[in-house]
Amino acid sequence: MGSTMTTKLSVNVNKIATLRNTRENGVPDLTRLSALALDAGADGITVHPRPDERHIRSGDVEPIAAVVARYPRAEYNIEGNPFHGLLEHCRRVRPAQATLVPDAREALTSNHGWNLVELGGRERQALAASIEALHGCGCRVSLFVDAVPAMMPLARELGADRVELYTEPYAAAATAGQAEGALPAYVAAARAARAAGLGINAGHDLNLPNLGPFLAALAPAGGVDEVSIGHALIADALELGLAETVRRYLRACGH
Repeated sequence: MGSTMTTKLSVNVNKIATLRNTRENGVPDLTRLSALALDAGADGITVHPRPDERHIRSGDVEPIAAVVARYPRAEYNIEGNPFHGLLEHCRRVRPAQATLVPDAREALTSNHGWNLVELGGRERQALAASIEALHGCGCRVSLFVDAVPAMMPLARELGADRVELYTEPYAAAATAGQAEGALPAYVAAARAARAAGLGINAGHDLNLPNLGPFLAALAPAGGVDEVSIGHALIADALELGLAETVRRYLRACGH
């Protein structure tokens, strides 16, 4: 089952960098593989440079930006905590999109979104200031949030252009054969986001089996503008090759 609209696919190359970092010889080549994904039709490349450089390193950000710049239709998306160096990366390369996540420095992966309902006044001001600064760099700003409808107008009030719905709970439910029970929360969140004037991205543990049903379920609520997929896509590429894997995910996105 596929979506009735076309959703853009941004390939997250963090896991390629994780493999690269186990040696000191630059293999696999991040820039070459980013170009291969774009040649196969990907709409963009996502990186998440964490402070400990466990995968994407600071020195990777500009070379990958140069690769994406060779593809006029493609977008560069840089994810990260705005209080842990994200703004500095965005000021240097001015990506099309900055995705703000509330990761702690020690977090193994993004495991929750911003709790905008309970955000304190000082934190709210700091987050709004970060969004304003990123707009000054020419970035579209997306906030990584859980599928909670009440979050959506708050994200808009802070100045965000989009939200990225955290999809790990849906993916876990799909693995357990319970996707239908998880989807209504995402549909409600999507409707609230559109009502607030926000675009909608999605990501985390989306894969070939669960992606199409997710996008189809959200289509009546205005659909999903973009998905960012890394872990499952790179795992599939070990079996299918990167170019063929990108093509299969694009088909699931309605291309």
